Amino acid sequence: MAMGPGSRVIPFGTGWKFGPAVEGSDRPGFDDSGWAAVTLPHTVVPLSWQDWDPAAWERVWVYRKHFDAWPEADVAGRRVFLDVGAALTHSTVTLNGTEVGGYLGGYLPFAVELTGLAEPSGNVLAVRLDSTFNLNVPPDRPAPAVTTSVDFWQPGGIYRDVRLRVVPRAFLADVFAKPVNVLDAAARQVEVQVTVDAAALEGKAEVAVSLRDDELVIAAGQVPVVTSGPGQTTVTVTLGGLDEITLWDLDEPKLYHVVAALWVDGERWDERRVRIGFREATFALDGFYLNGRRVKLLGVNRHQFFPFAGGAMPARVQARDAQIIRRELNCTMVRCSHYPQSEAFFDACDELGLLAWEEASGWGYLGDEAWLALAARDIGQMIVRDRNHPSIVIWGARLNETPNNTEFYTGTNELAHALDDSRPTAGAMAGMRLTTDYEQDVFAENDYSSVVDSAGHKQPTLEPPVDGVGRPYLVTEAVGTLSGPARFYRRTDPQAVQQGQATAHARVHAIAAADDRYCGVLAWSGIDYPSGSGGNVYRGVKYTGVVDLFRVAKPGAAIYQAQLDPRVRPVIAPAFYWDFGPSSPVTSLPSAMICANLERLEVYVGEAHFATVTPDDGDYGSLAYPPSFVDFRAVDGSLRPDLRIDGYLGPDLVASRTLASDPSFDRLALACDDAEIMGDGVDATRVMFRVVDRYGAPRPYVTGQVTLSVEGPAVLIGDNPFDFQAAGGVGAVWVRSLPGRAGTVRVSASHPVLGDAAARLRVR
Repeated sequence: MAMGPGSRVIPFGTGWKFGPAVEGSDRPGFDDSGWAAVTLPHTVVPLSWQDWDPAAWERVWVYRKHFDAWPEADVAGRRVFLDVGAALTHSTVTLNGTEVGGYLGGYLPFAVELTGLAEPSGNVLAVRLDSTFNLNVPPDRPAPAVTTSVDFWQPGGIYRDVRLRVVPRAFLADVFAKPVNVLDAAARQVEVQVTVDAAALEGKAEVAVSLRDDELVIAAGQVPVVTSGPGQTTVTVTLGGLDEITLWDLDEPKLYHVVAALWVDGERWDERRVRIGFREATFALDGFYLNGRRVKLLGVNRHQFFPFAGGAMPARVQARDAQIIRRELNCTMVRCSHYPQSEAFFDACDELGLLAWEEASGWGYLGDEAWLALAARDIGQMIVRDRNHPSIVIWGARLNETPNNTEFYTGTNELAHALDDSRPTAGAMAGMRLTTDYEQDVFAENDYSSVVDSAGHKQPTLEPPVDGVGRPYLVTEAVGTLSGPARFYRRTDPQAVQQGQATAHARVHAIAAADDRYCGVLAWSGIDYPSGSGGNVYRGVKYTGVVDLFRVAKPGAAIYQAQLDPRVRPVIAPAFYWDFGPSSPVTSLPSAMICANLERLEVYVGEAHFATVTPDDGDYGSLAYPPSFVDFRAVDGSLRPDLRIDGYLGPDLVASRTLASDPSFDRLALACDDAEIMGDGVDATRVMFRVVDRYGAPRPYVTGQVTLSVEGPAVLIGDNPFDFQAAGGVGAVWVRSLPGRAGTVRVSASHPVLGDAAARLRVR
């Protein structure tokens, strides 16, 4: 939500001191000269990409910032707030030794008012942060529960942005713009609820609202504001005449701005703008409808934690995950499991046309009355924060895989509808598909059903939709490693395992695609994530993702990569490596899977035509673009033949891919996601490196280490050297800018066999 001319936002993330809490460390006179200087967002301990140790961060820490008071002209007659995007997990804020506020909970923002409390100079702001697990707040739980009671690590830290917000005595605290009658052009409107927070408000006040396409005003209106004293007052302005609106849709996610201004005696005191989209999203017994058109939801789940930094990644990096899920995996929906995630991620979903399920924090447990009160608070705050995002089409108002509690969940459902009656509610269930004690609008199930195939391997399937509850049906988890053919899907695993992930995901999406009673499947999971829970963890990582921790697609992602209209982009995505090495040659596969969105593939081994293949319309026929299969077991790998796959639409050759088997021409490839980042000490971008053949195709099972260096105004966030063998020949680090520095950054990588690679980016 953008701030207006009457408000000012001051970045407040630089110049902090950080250390473990000791006696007096939140007092102004404490000697912090030996403490580390840090920039927020921040994680309290260094992290690698595996083997995270929660004992390292489960302590109490203190962040301290010394500052002189802001110039009097900037705050005269104004109010000052400290805004914290999120911190794990219990924050207590003191200014000059006096407690001024705090927050219990790790996934939502909080604000502390500092108006009139700062001295002219020598101020010390301290945040005491309890990052232990046994706090009575979702998703944590009291002793004797242990960290592994929850299926994801939660590394402590102030891991989202921190800022000062200076506002007038009366300001706009919230703007909620709700489109109504979206599909009826003549009756289409947007109802805008504007909340005014007034410490003092004298004179004639009104709120003016406009709907804009860029800066072109489409509709406008105003309403007087009448207050009965200090506090918050909400007024509503309804704007009509919107028959020319372009609807927000998957392929054309059109966005508009709603601008609200507070005027007092003819003077504009404050302004806020929010971004919205006009769309109708409906879950029905015969599927999901977007703007009246049935859409089968193809999606994955996402965790927000990254290698090396935990949750402390900037908006650019958070948004990149949405790009991967929408543009690389072609998903139409993402479930943000199992807590409210970065606003930057939802901003990107809005821009990309990626539908989203958002849920409050929780995992398999309901606590006492105090715990439940915080869970209900989280649901309410989540909805208020994010209800302007058109991408969000459902609220997870029931916590993930929790037991029944009729009174509590009736209350949270009513709360969700009171705050936003334009979206349905749901809650992901597990092992309770026949329950009748379900208060939400859409029945959502985590379905890890499986069958044993003719070869004796476990394969995922789906239970039929639940009819008894009389609600729309959505599968919110499937596959993972619980119902798939393997416990892990690592790049170091045999080819049959890695390809098996692609066939497993294809199976469940094909089942759902064949039956309109399924709204769709949000598979587990999009991206690998750090965890210590369960028997399917290897060195502190859950290898359930079709994309790895470094945000690089695995062979298992091939089936998603092909689910795209070939008129947009023809795709040929092998779910195997063209490799004849000793670890796991392609000839070990009884049938090699090629995912494509084309009508026919002509396959050449060496220069000789090897096979003509078409999509498998049997097992996978209900998919929009089923995979094809080729048997390469008779190929003589000692001849080191190339593989060429030509793809056709009708008589036309529209795509071709070539892969090399000869590793002697392999090289180290390195690339930055972005050519430019901001020099604020917060912004960062990924630098990915991998082994590729002479045609740029990935090569697996590579040994050795990669040594990295950074020259210029940035720092490396990652392991150096990086263990290529452990990661299967793919890795990444991030580079973060330095505060107030600009210039060119050169990132170099070196491998003892594959040679060197380098990339440049600019810091401005």
